[in-house]
Amino acid sequence: MPPESERKALKQSRWLSIVGIGEDGVIGLGENARAAISAASVVFGGRRHLELAAPLIRGEPRAWATPFDAAMRDVVAMRGETVCVLASGDPFFFGVGATLSHQVPPEEFLAYPAPSAFSLAASRMGWPLQEIETVSLHGRPLDLIRSLLHPGRRILALTSDEKGPAELAALLTQTGFGKSRVTVLEALGGGAERIRSVQADEFALADVHVLNLVAVEVSAGSGARILALGFGLHDALFEHDGQITKREIRALTLSALSPRRGELLWDIGAGAGSIGIEWMLSDPSMRALAIEAHPERAARIRRNAAAFGVPGLHIVEGQAPAALAGLPQPDAIFIGGGGSESRVLDAAVEALKTGGRLVANAVTLEMEAVLLTAQAKLGGSLVRFDIARAAPVGSMQGWKPSMPVTQWTWVKQGL
Repeated sequence: MPPESERKALKQSRWLSIVGIGEDGVIGLGENARAAISAASVVFGGRRHLELAAPLIRGEPRAWATPFDAAMRDVVAMRGETVCVLASGDPFFFGVGATLSHQVPPEEFLAYPAPSAFSLAASRMGWPLQEIETVSLHGRPLDLIRSLLHPGRRILALTSDEKGPAELAALLTQTGFGKSRVTVLEALGGGAERIRSVQADEFALADVHVLNLVAVEVSAGSGARILALGFGLHDALFEHDGQITKREIRALTLSALSPRRGELLWDIGAGAGSIGIEWMLSDPSMRALAIEAHPERAARIRRNAAAFGVPGLHIVEGQAPAALAGLPQPDAIFIGGGGSESRVLDAAVEALKTGGRLVANAVTLEMEAVLLTAQAKLGGSLVRFDIARAAPVGSMQGWKPSMPVTQWTWVKQGL
C-alpha cells in the first residue's frame, strides 16, 4: 500500500466521484462518499438520487436530461472540475458507473459503491448470491429471463417500473411456469420497503412501488418451455418453414464453431436463426448477426430470438455477399447448407478475423463442390454426416435417412 501522502495525491488527481446511494439516503453512506458529495461543484443524478443526497450537496445539483444521454457528454464536458455522479446501489452492477467507464478512464475517478438491489434482495430472501441467477430487466426485454427458467432454480430480476412484476408473472404463466412463486421486493432499504409473495398464475398485487425487484422460485408445469443447456435444442421449439439446421447437425456445427465468450458470429443464410440463437444462448456475452435474404424468414428469426430469450440477435436483411459489406468483423462465420455460390464463401474468408473459425455445411452437390475446392485451396477439415431417424414402415419401424451433410471447418491463419 502506498504511503498516506501518495494516496491523498491520487485522490486529489481524480476529478470525478461516483457514489452509490440507497433508499436510506445519506444515513447509509460512508465518510468518503459523504465527503465526495459535499466537495463537488456539480452533482449529477436522477431526481430521486438528488433528493436523497440533498442534505450533503453544497454545489449545483443537476438532474439527468431526458432522454438519458449514454455518452454522458454533460459530465465529460466538466473534466478537471470537481464532479460527483450519484447512482443507485452499486454503480458498476447494471448501473451508471458502467456507462461512465466507457467515457472516462478509471484513473480519473473514484467510486463508492453501496449494496446493489440484488445484494439487498438476496439478504432479504436468505439466498446466497453465488447460487442463484440474476438478471436486469430494467429498460430491457422481459424475454431475457427465458433461458434462466429451469425447474428448481432461483432468480432475482430487476424490473423497470411498477408494471414489471405483473408482466413478468404473465410471461411465466404463458410459458408454463405459472406455479412458480414470485416475491416482489419494493423500495429495499428505505422507509417504504415492502415484501409480498404470490404464485405467478395468481398474481394480483396492487400498488406496486416503481422501485422493485422480483425473486422467482421456478416451478415448471406440464409443457413448460424449458431451454436446456448445451447444443442441439429440439427443432419443435423453433418456428420454421423447414429451412433450419436440424438439431443433430446443429449440435455438431456449433461444436465446430467453438464459441468463446464475447465473440461475434455471422450466420449467413440464417433460415430460422437456430445457429445464431444457440450461439448466443451459450453465454450472455455472445453476439450474432443473422444474415437472411427472405423477409418472411427474417421476421421469423426475430420471433424466434424473442422466444428463446436472445432479443439482442441482430438481423441483417439482404442477399450475401452484398449484405456483408460494412458489418463488424466476425470471430466466427457459419454458412448454411443450401447455397452454391463460391462468391459468398470467398467474401466470408476475406471478412473473417485472423484466428477466426469458418464452418460451412453442404447438402447440395453444387455446394459440396464449392467446399471441396475451398478445402483443396485453403486446407481445413472435411467431415460427412449421415443421420437416420426411426420411422414407421407399415406396422413396424425402420430407419429413414436424412440428406447427408458435408461440413468444412477452417481456421484463418495469419499472413
